Amino acid sequence: MTTEKNNTINEEVEIENTEQVELTEENTGEAVPSEETATKEAEVNPVEQYLQEIQQLKGKLEEADNRILRLQADFDNFRRRTRLDQEAGEKYRAQKLITDLLPALDNFERAMKVEADNEQVKSLLQGMDMVYRGMVDALKKEGVEPIEAVGKEFDPHLHQAVMQGEDENYGSNIVTDEFQKGYLLKDRVIRPSMVKVNQ
Repeated sequence: MTTEKNNTINEEVEIENTEQVELTEENTGEAVPSEETATKEAEVNPVEQYLQEIQQLKGKLEEADNRILRLQADFDNFRRRTRLDQEAGEKYRAQKLITDLLPALDNFERAMKVEADNEQVKSLLQGMDMVYRGMVDALKKEGVEPIEAVGKEFDPHLHQAVMQGEDENYGSNIVTDEFQKGYLLKDRVIRPSMVKVNQ
C-alpha cells in the first residue's frame, strides 16, 4: 500500500516538473539551448572575431600605404627642389663676380668717351678699348647681355626711373636717356638701367 502511494506521488511530481518546463518555454518564447546550439554559437564567434581582425589589418595596411605615398611625394619634391637649386647655382654661378666687374666696365666706357688730342692718348684709348672688348666678350660667354633702354617703353622690371621729362620726339612712358647701363645674366636682371622717362 505504501509503495503504491510512493509511486503515485513520484508520477505526479514528474508530471508537474514536465508541465513547468513546458510552461517556462511557452512564457519566455525561447527554447532551452541544446549542446549542439551552444557548439554552433561557439563556432560563429571566432569567425566574426577573425573578420573584425581582418578589417583592422586592412585599415592599418591602407594607412601605411598612404603614409608611404606621402613620404614618397615629399622625397620627390625634395629631389626636385635640390635639382632646381643646383641648376640655378650652376646657371648663375658667376653672378657675384659679374656684379663686381660692372663698375669697372662703367669706368672703361666713361674713359673711352674722352676725346684724344694727341697720339699718346689715342694709343692709350685703343689699348683700353681692347681690354674693354675682351671683358665684354668674356661676359657674353657667361650669358651677360646689356638691357636695351633708350627708345623702349619703360619696364619697371628692367629699368629704374630716376628722372621724368617732356620730349616731343618720344611718346608717353618711353625711355629718353640712359644714365647707367643695365645688364641681364641669362634671364635674370643683375642690374636695372638707370633711365629718364618721358611723361
